[in-house]
Amino acid sequence: MSRAYVGIGANLGNPRKTIAAALDLLRAEPRIEIVAVSTLRETDPVGYENQPRFLNGAAALETDLPPRRLLERFLEIERLLGRARGEGPRFGPRTIDLDLLLYGDERLDEPGLTIPHPRLHERRFALEPLAELDPALEVPGRGPVQALLAGL
Repeated sequence: MSRAYVGIGANLGNPRKTIAAALDLLRAEPRIEIVAVSTLRETDPVGYENQPRFLNGAAALETDLPPRRLLERFLEIERLLGRARGEGPRFGPRTIDLDLLLYGDERLDEPGLTIPHPRLHERRFALEPLAELDPALEVPGRGPVQALLAGL
């Protein structure tokens, strides 16, 4: 089993309800166990600012799914909850966003999958929930989450 972290966000419809539904779908996956879920927090949009504020958080998972299959499951859940990737502006509004932030201490750079998430170290809305879940967490190749947060 590997420890993975998923970033969860939404800013369309009822974000709190959609995030709860996404977590329920993850819980229903036989090869994924949710270990902990961070507090959800309202955050300002990043990149594309002309949109509603987001509700963001993260969850710690235990899984035996390999990283690519885990990401595919996240994308499947997004589709089930009404997300149509590729529509609208990049970093624009969305019903749900599930990002594979970390997968153990792995570092991968493959088409469509980079671990750690390539912008994790720049994003307070992702780092804060991770720090809440595990204050001693290390981002492979980048250092401690706490130090990354302090540097923002």
